[in-house]
Amino acid sequence: MMDKIKEQKLRQAVFDAVENHYHEYHGTKPEWQEGDKISYGGRTFDQDEIITLVDSALDFWLTTGEYAEKFEKEFAEFLGVKYCSLTNSGSSANLLAFMTLTSPKLGEKRIKRGDEVITVAAGFPTTVAPIIQYGAIPVFVDVALPSYNIDVLQLEAARSDKTKAVMIAHTLGNPFDLQAVKDFCDKYDLWLVEDNCDALGSKYCYHGEWKYTGTIGHIGTSSFYPPHHMTMGEGGAVYTNDITLKRIIESFRDWGRDCWCPSGKDDTCKHRFTQQFGELPVGYDHKYVYSHFGYNLKVTDMQAAVGCAQLKKFPGFIEKRRKNWQLLREGLSDLQDVLLLPEPMENSEPSWFGFLITVKENAQFTRDDIVRYLEENKIQTRMLFAGNLIKHPCFDEMRATNTGYRTVGELTNTDTIMNNTFWIGVYPGMNEAMITCMIKTIKNAIKDA
Repeated sequence: MMDKIKEQKLRQAVFDAVENHYHEYHGTKPEWQEGDKISYGGRTFDQDEIITLVDSALDFWLTTGEYAEKFEKEFAEFLGVKYCSLTNSGSSANLLAFMTLTSPKLGEKRIKRGDEVITVAAGFPTTVAPIIQYGAIPVFVDVALPSYNIDVLQLEAARSDKTKAVMIAHTLGNPFDLQAVKDFCDKYDLWLVEDNCDALGSKYCYHGEWKYTGTIGHIGTSSFYPPHHMTMGEGGAVYTNDITLKRIIESFRDWGRDCWCPSGKDDTCKHRFTQQFGELPVGYDHKYVYSHFGYNLKVTDMQAAVGCAQLKKFPGFIEKRRKNWQLLREGLSDLQDVLLLPEPMENSEPSWFGFLITVKENAQFTRDDIVRYLEENKIQTRMLFAGNLIKHPCFDEMRATNTGYRTVGELTNTDTIMNNTFWIGVYPGMNEAMITCMIKTIKNAIKDA
């Protein structure tokens, strides 16, 4: 068996080769020039991420392992929460967060089929999909402009005797009114799930204390998809301060099993063959006892290795996103007669995912006009995801039968977003020349309209 010193020397030789490859290949790419494509988002990395990825690959521990454990610990410490559970995507994180609240282990507080969950239609579908697929009822309320977040004045009208939870996202990094939403949830003993997939690193002053978004509700979720605030390629996380919720989350994530031994370890509790569950015989192997109908949604250790390297850079990513957003806000401020520009939520410090723009009704051009002009000039744009989710084909059957969901009011601002809103990027890979180019191109699009 190879001794430790020899193994380390061989690894270091591999790492040196990887670093040389990075500088020869990635380090020699030409800098952005005007006329080149400007993406809405992308990976920001250097040799550190590649070296940690290779380090994990050399061990060939292909499932969750030491790097995943390291990331969960360090990420939880960064956010200031007790528990973090890695998963294979942000969508899976939302699925796990919701399904956790359906567990019989929660007693009377569990969400049952037919119960209602308050949410918004102006967002990403995977915030809502777990609710519908389980058989609960999403209750859609409108959003407020220019925050693009839930209109908290509609919360009381949305509540019914069947309401069990609020599950909503912080839109493109802008925190929703956590004070109002959490107070509402506390008043009626409701669960709060913060979809934090587009807002990692945002802060909110809650009862006078600055906290990261995702940590004020009962459960928070994150996504590490490449354009997001930090990346593992794919990957996500669910976090909480509640040990009961943490164990339910990891049960659903790990096939639904009752056992909480880490991957590759047996009999952590020292009672593997001495307990009785359900109608199983006494002493049935606890590693194969299932307390939930679960899934395998674990992350690989190679993904987690990339995340460990990214986490060290993350504070710098946040600052760059804020700087780029502010440059866009200042550069477009003279267009507010025709464009509705975004505003940060009061008592918040957003970690922006993108820069939202809504074309006003009085403008002599449309959202489609300006988007087409930007795309033709190699500047990527994106819609605010679903716009109005209930207008999509996935709702055709429910719309036709008027079942499976309900709405509060007319969703007027949601429809405005669907028709008039788009966004452009602020990711850390952008420089001031790219921001200046985007500002100039938007102004040219309006002038030529």
